[in-house]
Parts: sequence; C-alpha cells; structure tokens
Amino acid sequence: MRLFRSFLVEQTEPERFYGTLADDTVRLLGRYTDLNGATVLDVGSGPVQFAEAFGRAGARYVGLDIDVHAVAGVADSHALVGVGERLPLATGSVDVVVSSNVMEHVPRPGDVMAELLRVVRPGGVVLVSYTAWFSFWGGHETSPWHYLGGELAARRYERRHGRPPKNRYGETMFPTLVGPALRWARRQQHAEVLFAGPRYHPWWALWVAHVPVLREVATWNLALVLRRRDVGL
Repeated sequence: MRLFRSFLVEQTEPERFYGTLADDTVRLLGRYTDLNGATVLDVGSGPVQFAEAFGRAGARYVGLDIDVHAVAGVADSHALVGVGERLPLATGSVDVVVSSNVMEHVPRPGDVMAELLRVVRPGGVVLVSYTAWFSFWGGHETSPWHYLGGELAARRYERRHGRPPKNRYGETMFPTLVGPALRWARRQQHAEVLFAGPRYHPWWALWVAHVPVLREVATWNLALVLRRRDVGL
C-alpha cells in the first residue's frame, strides 16, 4: 500500500515516488545479496534517490543511462552514458545489476537482459523489474485507455492535456509481456532464477505470475532476480 500511494504522486511529488521505489529496490536485493561494498550497476538509472539509497546500504553505485543523471555529489557514485543493448563494461565486471522499469521502454528487452547477465560477475545478482503492458498501469500516464490500443490512448491523452504523453507507444514505450520474460529466465543455462513474481504483491498473491493469461493482467510489475552461475556465456 505504501508503494501504491507513492505511485499516485509520481507526477506531483517525484522525490517521494523515487525515494520509495529506491528504498524498495535496496530491500528486495538485500534478500539475495550483501550490498555493503558491492559495485551496483543501475541500467536505466533513476534520479539521485537511487544513488542515495544504495549509498546508505554501503554500495558503490554506477548509474547508466542514455542521459546523464545527477549522481555526482553522492558518495561512491558514478555516471555512465550508454544503452542497455551494448553496455560499455567488461564481462563479469560488477557485483550487482539493477534495471527497474526499463524493459517496457526498449524494443528488444531480451537483448538488454542478456547484457545484464554478461556484465555481472559469477555469483553476482541481476534484478529486472518492469510494468506489464496488459496490467492496469501498462500504458503509464495513458492508462487505462491503452487497453483500446497504444496509439488511441496517446491521442486521447494529447487531446485532453494539450501535450503528447511522455511515454509514447511504439517510440518510447512498448507492449512488454510477462510470459516471454519468465520463459527467457528459465532458459538461461548460466543463471539461477532466485525469484520470479509480482514485485508489489503480498506473498499470498505471488502465484498470479505463474498462471497464463491471468499473469498478463494481474502481475502489474514483474520482478526477476537471477544469480550468475559461471564465467561463460
């Protein structure tokens, strides 16, 4: 409920929204790895709140995005410019990789997820989470009209608000599904799936991610946590 309330103020109170999301990301990763002293790569990095949250956990934060984010001023943090499909890092060079709410904004999420696995060291952890297209918030600010089509939802938003949506269907937002990502994760010979389920659901509702069709609507935000097994990819 705390996370849901913060989502409602994303546009009006972004510091609160991103701070809550960053703290939740640190807590989720803390279940599977020790962040103290770890080098954490955030692909599609969020605002400064992510660097601050990982810094409080003792991690060295590296934010990577196509734009430069203001992480200079936060201890042990660095910023890189790049794209997820071609990460400018050596194979096995970081301890933890995070990509939160990015996959719905790239046309080939499988390519990005393969790169995340490449750059994490053996024994390292990868966290991927993203909003499923057929969930209620799948169209982001154009929701729930995205159920009638992404282009229609975008046109309606522009008519109503006098400006195009930030997340434009087919350009900066794509219909990312749950089932293909689960199947991709299970096929990875060099990674162990530690968690696969709805990121924001209570424990008793995690099963919805494993029911075909229902999972596309009810998962909302899918989280995948994988541990790299060995060197070769």
